[in-house]
Amino acid sequence: MSAGAEASESAATAAFWRAAPYVFLLLWSGGYTFAKMGLAHIEPLTMLALRYGLAVLALLPFLMRRATRWPVSARHWGAIAITGFLIQCVYFGLAYLAMKRGMNAGTTAIIMALQPILVAALTPVFTGQRRGGAVLWLGLVLGFAGVLLVILSGRSLGPSPWIAVLLALAALLGITIATLFEKWHGLKTDPVVGGIVQYVVGFAVLMPAAMLTETMVVDWAPELVISVAYLVIGNSIISISLFIALLQRGDATRISALLYLVPPLAMAVAWAVLGETVTALAFAGFILSAAGVHIVNRQTARAGAA
Repeated sequence: MSAGAEASESAATAAFWRAAPYVFLLLWSGGYTFAKMGLAHIEPLTMLALRYGLAVLALLPFLMRRATRWPVSARHWGAIAITGFLIQCVYFGLAYLAMKRGMNAGTTAIIMALQPILVAALTPVFTGQRRGGAVLWLGLVLGFAGVLLVILSGRSLGPSPWIAVLLALAALLGITIATLFEKWHGLKTDPVVGGIVQYVVGFAVLMPAAMLTETMVVDWAPELVISVAYLVIGNSIISISLFIALLQRGDATRISALLYLVPPLAMAVAWAVLGETVTALAFAGFILSAAGVHIVNRQTARAGAA
């Protein structure tokens, strides 16, 4: 390969990684709306089992047509499986149950936007890096106060709000622990292999759970087909692959800094697709939560540069 070709390939690779966080952000933000749309025609665990099964089938051709980097140790295989359980079963499973209980897509996104705050608070436990100070904890308090305002706004949550809130908070904890776990073990995983293992784990856990707790009746309305297609391609294949790849590149702080943009984007998509309304109190809660996340991110960045 000539020097010019190498430089061109290097520039293209750099451009890809600069764009990757924003592609992740856009696709991730839309996932809440399309999940909510699909859940009108299918039960949550059944939907996730269907999504994961289709995702495995979609990824298999890539596994066969490329030079695959397989994990070489049981520890590595176990790490992929644990991350898969935390993201695909705990995070998505509980978030879908929360939306099925009546929580709006925008409200779910607001709660999940607190993930950077929890990552900052729990990083010392997982990595030993001490991050504290009054300003950091001010950010934590503001973030949780913002979520509390959203909860108290009433109309944003729909029926059975407190059950939905508890499910959503548990989902938030799942994605937070998955992020910290990825940072802690530091193992690099081929995105196709990682995706297939994660979705096999998700399918193996949630399919039996769906069979035991749900009717598994599926209404194949056009909205469900569109929803599943988006979730399989946009979320399960592209978004999750980018999320794991960016974490493994050490870009966790960059992703966290972007996550506070998920709620307004999710609210905009939910308004356009589902006609969801946003109350003034809920919007105020989002602003407060975003301010808290911004403070935490800024303090984290300063601590990292010190």
